[in-house]
Amino acid sequence: MMGLTIVLLFLAAAVVFAMVTGVRIVPQAKVMVVERLGKFHRVASSGLNILIPFMDSPRAMEMRAGNRFTRNTLVDLREQVMGFETVQVITHDNVNMEVGSVIYYQIVDPGRALYQVENLALAIEQLTMTNLRNVMGGLTLDQTLTSRETVNTKLRMVLDEATEKWGVKVTRVELREIEPPQAIKSAMAKQMTAERERRAEVTKAEGDKAAAILQAEGEKISRILRAEAERDAEIARAEGHKRAVMLEAEGKAEATRLTFEAIHTGRATPEVLALRYLETLQELGKGDNKMFVPYEATAALGSIATLKEVFAKDDAPAAAPQPQLPARAPSAAALSAQALARNAAASATLPATRRVQPPPSDE
Repeated sequence: MMGLTIVLLFLAAAVVFAMVTGVRIVPQAKVMVVERLGKFHRVASSGLNILIPFMDSPRAMEMRAGNRFTRNTLVDLREQVMGFETVQVITHDNVNMEVGSVIYYQIVDPGRALYQVENLALAIEQLTMTNLRNVMGGLTLDQTLTSRETVNTKLRMVLDEATEKWGVKVTRVELREIEPPQAIKSAMAKQMTAERERRAEVTKAEGDKAAAILQAEGEKISRILRAEAERDAEIARAEGHKRAVMLEAEGKAEATRLTFEAIHTGRATPEVLALRYLETLQELGKGDNKMFVPYEATAALGSIATLKEVFAKDDAPAAAPQPQLPARAPSAAALSAQALARNAAASATLPATRRVQPPPSDE
């Protein structure tokens, strides 16, 4: 009886052990590599999986978590991130700098990831560092600082090609930080300051140039407008002067016409015309430093000769008759001279009037 109880207890313990070791639950997005008798058997997917005790066993994979490596029987199929410490690199122009990088990868074939490489995490880390040095060594300092996207693309292509046989897909590589030496930083700061000052000077010069151009254009337009205004003003003044002259001429013409009509309508005598002529000459002769010579000077001289003849007709013999000139219309000066002669003759006939001897004749 005692032996039967021990056998039953042993069978129960074996069943419990088999249930504990044979039944495995795999979480979502994770798988488990199962080996049978030390040989690859299958990949257990997420959910409930039954393993044969003492025959089937899961294979552990060494992965990196932070800065330490861990072994786990579950393989994560999600995209994983692996960051690396800064490493010393030398650029193409012999500048030492420290570069830190981050790699994003995903296990697409757990079997190859487990059996094609001994330590997947360590292999990816070393591969990333060596290729990072190679890529950075082919670029200059300025290219490494300004062409991060180019470096990321080149590094991703190299790592993806190398890890393809390990069942790993490199999705992204990023340069986390680039630390040049302190001397290079100081030089870069000075260069940046000089560049900004140069841009400021260029911007100021462009602004001054634009302002000068705008000012010149403004002055040009102002002068053009001023010239056009002066031209229009001159035209307006000329038009006004022309109109004034025309109106003045029209006024004089109208006044002359009215005077001519008044003279002909009133039938003015030659004496009146001569008197008006003398009054006009008197008005024109007003003022200092003026000498007025009538246009018909011969008629005035003729009037003086007539006066001479009037005063000398009693003493002098009768002169021979002069040849008759063709008759012409008497002018205003002649009419005035005749009037003066008639007045002088009338005064000569009055009594108690002393006669004035004319000057001796040249004859």
